[in-house]
Amino acid sequence: MLIKIGFDIQFELAAPTPMILLLFVRPSREDDLRAPQELRVIPETRVCHYNDLFGNHCARVYAPAGLVSFQLETLIEDSGRPDRERLDVPQVPVQDLPNETLAFLLSSRYCEVDRLGDVAWDLFGNTEPGWPRVEAICEWVNRHITFGYEFADSTKTAWQVYQDGKGVCRDFNHLAVTFCRCMNIPARYVTGYLGDIGVPVAPYPMDFSAWFEVFLGDRWHTFDARHNVPRIGRILMAVGRDAADVAITTNFGSASLKKFHIISDLVSE
Repeated sequence: MLIKIGFDIQFELAAPTPMILLLFVRPSREDDLRAPQELRVIPETRVCHYNDLFGNHCARVYAPAGLVSFQLETLIEDSGRPDRERLDVPQVPVQDLPNETLAFLLSSRYCEVDRLGDVAWDLFGNTEPGWPRVEAICEWVNRHITFGYEFADSTKTAWQVYQDGKGVCRDFNHLAVTFCRCMNIPARYVTGYLGDIGVPVAPYPMDFSAWFEVFLGDRWHTFDARHNVPRIGRILMAVGRDAADVAITTNFGSASLKKFHIISDLVSE
């Protein structure tokens, strides 16, 4: 299937402001693009591209004061298959894990492994290791956390989500990531496009989405504690330890968001 993705995001800046942008498809999906992935900045501004420590495609700009818009629209091919099915893949003992996965076992800004370790083992210590354990974590988070945009809080951590039982998609997945790490399963936080493809259209504006990946067997696998059902058309943008590593924009100065329009639509070929 072919999916149109893109955005139109506008800020008002009080002064010239350095910015980091994670607004691109992750390099692992770039071969699926069927049109150029060209970022348009209004007013025209020099854009410098680079890959960060996690292999995400990033850009940096020095945006002028006033209204600044970032726009992109492209096409990407997707398999059209649901992104998750039960797999009999083993949980890898910590001593046998690849070196590059070890950072995703540790506490991070929004994922306090040290605070939730005892809770996780009480809840999931009797579950079967591997895929069934991650499924159990997703099901618990999905049942016990209440979703609502009114609960959005950019400073909320996994511990606070566990305490108050409310949050948005990032909070569901921060908590699931933390529980997985507590159970010695490497888990990383993910952002990307997830349009209403194959499901009823949601009654709120399109946004970027959050989910997570765990390392089982010999590779990373997709899970989503917020939706907790297989979805179609998930387009990966960035991965990191938590939301702090994959912020869509990071502004080194005062910035007021004026427009935020996201596109993720199935295209008839």
